[in-house]
Amino acid sequence: MGLFRSGEVIGIAEDALTFALEASRETHPNEYMGLLRGDRARNVGVDGDGLVVTDILIIPGTESNSVSATVRTSMIPNDFSGVGSVHSHPNGVLEPSKADLATFSKGQVHIIIGHPYGQNDWVALDREGKRRSLPVLNADIEDPEEFFDFDQSDIDDELGLDGAER
Repeated sequence: MGLFRSGEVIGIAEDALTFALEASRETHPNEYMGLLRGDRARNVGVDGDGLVVTDILIIPGTESNSVSATVRTSMIPNDFSGVGSVHSHPNGVLEPSKADLATFSKGQVHIIIGHPYGQNDWVALDREGKRRSLPVLNADIEDPEEFFDFDQSDIDDELGLDGAER
């Protein structure tokens, strides 16, 4: 089994695309790069069989400049939810370079986002660099801020402790 999840990628969550567009804007004039993670459509409230891109994983130590971004492969977690990659082209060109194509062998979908990073300034590509359909979907994905919204009483509850046991 590889590091990428099996099943057809049928779309991208609107929140995930918005994050990638904003990250590309913030990184400009350097390239932005991340890995796409997916979840089963039924797990995020989407009708259909297959996977939905639900979030973007930023790899620590990624180096970027105005013409390239390099991910430290040793920092990529083995979580099996990867479905592809996303990166920006600060020059606005939405075609993959030869270097891009060399990295597309893993995963099913690869997104290039071009300057000025608007809602229509991106393309989805397959492993060979050919454009493919990737509908933007309204998915019910967990808000990461809610995940981290807990206090000591939540920890005590999880451990089965009451206030007197602390």
